[in-house]
Amino acid sequence: MPKGYWVSAYRTISDPEKLAAYNKLAGPAVEAGGGRILARGSRVVAHDAGIAERTVLIEFDSFEQALAAHESAAYQEALVALSDGVERDFRIVEGID
Repeated sequence: MPKGYWVSAYRTISDPEKLAAYNKLAGPAVEAGGGRILARGSRVVAHDAGIAERTVLIEFDSFEQALAAHESAAYQEALVALSDGVERDFRIVEGID
């Protein structure tokens, strides 16, 4: 069964306090949903049309598990805390077997 991944690229962080509140809630929500953080804000080198921006990569045992974690009440609460504090590109991606 292919794994699932959350990929977040943060274009701008306009409210660091909202991001901190989100991180406080999102970490436990991700762990409860079976997610494992593989990269978070590490060094980024962008190529082609890419932009070197804060990037987060989270792995789940399946694509379905990644979807369910995003829809969980705990993660939805984290999103409310984040609200308009950042502009980001968030994707849920299915891995290859």
